[in-house]
Amino acid sequence: MHENRTSYPQRKAQMFQQLEELPKKYKVMAIIKMSKVRSTQILPLRKNLKDDVQFFCVKDKVAKKALQNSDIPGMKDMIGEFKGQVMILFTNMSPFKLNVLLAKNKIMMIARGGDIASLDVVIPAKNTGIAPGPMLTEFKEAGVPTKIDQGTIWISKDTTPVHKGEAINEKLAAILGKLDIKAVEAGISLYTALEEGLKYVEEEMIIDVEKIRQEFTQAHQEAISLSIEAAYVTPENIKQILAKGAQSARSVSVESGYMTDDTKEQILQKANAQARALASQAKDYTPA
Repeated sequence: MHENRTSYPQRKAQMFQQLEELPKKYKVMAIIKMSKVRSTQILPLRKNLKDDVQFFCVKDKVAKKALQNSDIPGMKDMIGEFKGQVMILFTNMSPFKLNVLLAKNKIMMIARGGDIASLDVVIPAKNTGIAPGPMLTEFKEAGVPTKIDQGTIWISKDTTPVHKGEAINEKLAAILGKLDIKAVEAGISLYTALEEGLKYVEEEMIIDVEKIRQEFTQAHQEAISLSIEAAYVTPENIKQILAKGAQSARSVSVESGYMTDDTKEQILQKANAQARALASQAKDYTPA
């Protein structure tokens, strides 16, 4: 007969207690779906973000049970996102900044069959250390030229069996794995996040940092140009406004013939040119 459990291992009990307490200590709780994530991606993140982010890998049932009685706004909606194995992140930084940091911490990984190459994959000429056998056929099918020397398979010349953006089949993935060639760049992105009662979905947290930087640069340049045109003085544009004003003043001075130390040479040159032109016209004039 089935009996309900009344005690749990100490580690699970501690994890359960932490899950109850952590949402109260941090402003943001975010979820990563582990179905598409490998453990090799998580380890560098834990190391790089250990001072700012608490990582919690847990099964959905445990997470739901620990958080079901939470009175934190929006938590009930978050509980509905716990499906299968999930990674829960607790932090005080905004989910947008966290997502950008996750995107920056990409790593190169060994490919699996069906993965898309993140770069042109080059297999260099070298001794593979692999004994002749079925692998010879695998190399041949992948289009990698080989020879046998000193009892091992040698790759006779540099070969690019797959280019960036192309799919890597299972046989080629196996070869790359044996040669320790990493062809897939992998990163992690947040699936959803809760910040002080506001829930964000995956698409809302994706930020194109370079595009935003370019937009800010363009907006700054346009603002500077407008302020100069309107003569609205700021610390950033004062030199340009004074230079523009000085140039305009010189132009007015030359045009009106008002001599100053800066414009007398131009005014005299202009007057001389006008006098020569008038003299030339007078010379060619024939009275009617």
